Amino acid sequence: MKLFLKEHALLITVQLVQFFMILAIYWLDGYRHLLPALYGIFLGLFFLTAYLAYHYFSRRKFYKRLTEELATLDDSFQTTENSPISQALDHLLKDQYRHYQTRIKELESRQEEHLKFMDQWVHQMKTPLSVIELIAQNLDEPDSSSIREETDRMKTGLNTILYMARLRTIEKDFHIKPVHLSKIIHEVNGENKRFYIRNGVYPNLLQEKQDMIVETDEKWLFFMLSQLINNAVKYSRGKSNRIDIAIFEKNGEAVLEVKDFGAGIPEADKRRVFEPFYTGENGRKFRESTGMGLYLTKEAADHLGHRIELESKLGEGSLFRLIFGKTQNLTAL
Repeated sequence: MKLFLKEHALLITVQLVQFFMILAIYWLDGYRHLLPALYGIFLGLFFLTAYLAYHYFSRRKFYKRLTEELATLDDSFQTTENSPISQALDHLLKDQYRHYQTRIKELESRQEEHLKFMDQWVHQMKTPLSVIELIAQNLDEPDSSSIREETDRMKTGLNTILYMARLRTIEKDFHIKPVHLSKIIHEVNGENKRFYIRNGVYPNLLQEKQDMIVETDEKWLFFMLSQLINNAVKYSRGKSNRIDIAIFEKNGEAVLEVKDFGAGIPEADKRRVFEPFYTGENGRKFRESTGMGLYLTKEAADHLGHRIELESKLGEGSLFRLIFGKTQNLTAL
């Protein structure tokens, strides 16, 4: 109704001004009979009201469609009325929908090509890095360790780029299956063995329950745990020589914790640590921070249906808690 009145506000104003102009002309010409003049105004207003009422009720669906939001894009194919302007609106919405779908398919195709390129490029870069590591093994210390340290950093950066590209199509990329938490922890620790030694920080595994199994994607869990451990070691360097990795069951849910005893996170940064490219106060102190690790971890956890929690106190360390499914998703072998 509001849209209808706004559209016809000028017509109503012009009609009212016209009525009073006619009365004014008759009045100036000496016609002084008030009742016929009022009757004429009444008839004019009656026909104007009747026209507006007919126009509104005959196109009520049209105005309702203009004012209500579309619940889905498929609503664009709904037909309104048989009036020319309603049919024109239906035709316009259908054309917009077709153009939108065409554009979306083009963007999806480009995104898929970009993802394939990034995947291929990362794997191509890993090959020369592996060759460099083999060459470094034949060098004397400390040159050998320095080169392998830099290649490890490059591998970590390449993996971050790869998973950031895959995050856009994570629904097509992950595969849910039973995963042994202790097994994946040992694999991540083995992958980061030189990283632990180089920083003088070592993992301490705490298991409340042996052989705990969760339903998740093994590849993405490996990446998430690697990011949490990487941060824990990086912010513990020079402050503590250990991090705790714990797996246990709480309130019927499997929990994986990574706890460090390092710098901790300032209170002002806690609510933003999962935002992309946000490094915070610690990121300015530890120059290696990119601000993407925790963001990717949080996004992957959300897509997989897991929860991630943070507890931290400045100067005392941080604890990241990854919470999986309910008890029915757990199996002890």
